[in-house]
Amino acid sequence: MALKFDISFDPAYGQGVSVAPDVQRFTAPNPSPFTFHGTNSYVVGHDTLAVIDPGPDDEAHLQTLLDVIAGRPVSHIFVSHTHRDHSPLAARLKERTGAQVLAEGPHRPARPLHIGETNALDASADTAFIPDIALPDGELVSGDGWAIRTVLTPGHTANHAAFALEGTGILFSADHVMGWATSIVAPPDGAMADYMASLDRLIERGDRLLLPGHGGPVTAPRAFMRGLKTHRKMRERAILERIRAGDRTIPDMVKAIYRDTDPRLHGAAGLSVLAHLEDLVARGVVATDAAPAIDGIFTPGR
Repeated sequence: MALKFDISFDPAYGQGVSVAPDVQRFTAPNPSPFTFHGTNSYVVGHDTLAVIDPGPDDEAHLQTLLDVIAGRPVSHIFVSHTHRDHSPLAARLKERTGAQVLAEGPHRPARPLHIGETNALDASADTAFIPDIALPDGELVSGDGWAIRTVLTPGHTANHAAFALEGTGILFSADHVMGWATSIVAPPDGAMADYMASLDRLIERGDRLLLPGHGGPVTAPRAFMRGLKTHRKMRERAILERIRAGDRTIPDMVKAIYRDTDPRLHGAAGLSVLAHLEDLVARGVVATDAAPAIDGIFTPGR
């Protein structure tokens, strides 16, 4: 399948959009080149509720969620990962509802920083977040008329998790799979090898509907995710072609590979290229003068 992105999305700020029985989507008003129209929060249930990804610390979005909750009990708040557009509002929503906050764990990098390396993603990480309950892979949490199973999907971040609504074929895929764009995989927070392994895992699951952290539903998940795999492999080949053509630095590769991309995204693109190069170096396909780094020199491997 050729990968086709869907950018026809109405965020309906301040309003709920029914996306499945007893599942409503609320999009936070935090649009950007990285968040599309904003972060999707989901409210699950009818009487006693669960909230998935409460979103950024935004007063208007908090009020929207409280309006739809309308005094009903909220038993659980699930957080897919600790980027600042997904997790910060969990603390304030917990204060107002008394719900338990559940996630894989606090923020952490996918690998230790190299000597002299700084983390370009520090500002995007919610390092203050600590869940009440840490979720292992496969954990089933039951509520009033619903059950949610944790599916760990590291890659976009080390602590990224998707959540399956048991018995429905619905998976809340957060930022691992989105219909509007590819997920950013940026070291040291993310790792390409982890991302690809998690993608294979979701393909094998065979869910019928993905509800992502940004943008609209993915209605043909298996075919779309196979397209994502192909896209990543094509990006890997493009990087190898640039190295064989004589490019030795990531900025030179980004300039050629992402020439039609919004320049505001070139920094993120550079980190994505680094993620591919880390994987290629680990596999011996590419060599570098030291540990793979954003300012490193890369050459064909042996």
